[in-house]
Amino acid sequence: MDAARFTLVRFENVGLRYGMGTEILQDLSFDIAPQSFQFLTGPSGAGKTTLLRLILLALKPTRGFITLFGRDAATLDKDSITRLRRRIGVVFQDFRLLDHLTTYENVALPLRVQGREEATYRAEVTELLGWVGLGDRMHMLPPVLSGGEKQRAAIARALIVRPELLLADEPTGNVDPSLARRLLRLFAELNRSGTAVLIATHDLALMDQFDSARRLVLGDQRLHIYD
Repeated sequence: MDAARFTLVRFENVGLRYGMGTEILQDLSFDIAPQSFQFLTGPSGAGKTTLLRLILLALKPTRGFITLFGRDAATLDKDSITRLRRRIGVVFQDFRLLDHLTTYENVALPLRVQGREEATYRAEVTELLGWVGLGDRMHMLPPVLSGGEKQRAAIARALIVRPELLLADEPTGNVDPSLARRLLRLFAELNRSGTAVLIATHDLALMDQFDSARRLVLGDQRLHIYD
């Protein structure tokens, strides 16, 4: 059987350029296995967010092959991409919470979009908010939340769909070291429950707390892998 079927994501010699410029990413080859935990790192501007967008199929590579959940990305239509993205949770660097919705409503939004009735997920959302330490903030609007609280709300929203893969873009960039350690414990617990986790970060101290995780290091347009 094709080895790609045993991976959630596979890149083979992927390159990306904008227009006629030089490639900003070159010859990227790696895979993300089910239930794995890894960090994506590199200096600012190295392309970490761009790589996450390639995984999400929000960008098309200039060359090479991307396989997502065993499917060749080049053959997918818009509806197929949408269905595959529902298997991925994303924590964005800028949170992307809707200010007119409460914390509870923001976290529940992915389920509402899927057409589920609130009665079927109310307890699930409430439990998850308690798990990330926002049980007493669920009826608050994002503008009154702290940066750390917004980050935890964004994480809860990504987890509510029970993703097979979680992508987190600088999830500790707006919080203090104590909360950063707490967030990392949340990601580790999620990983133990069966979700693959890829955290993009430049925080070396954070990675050192989980030194058994694989590191994908972007530099000079290329990717270096350290197991």
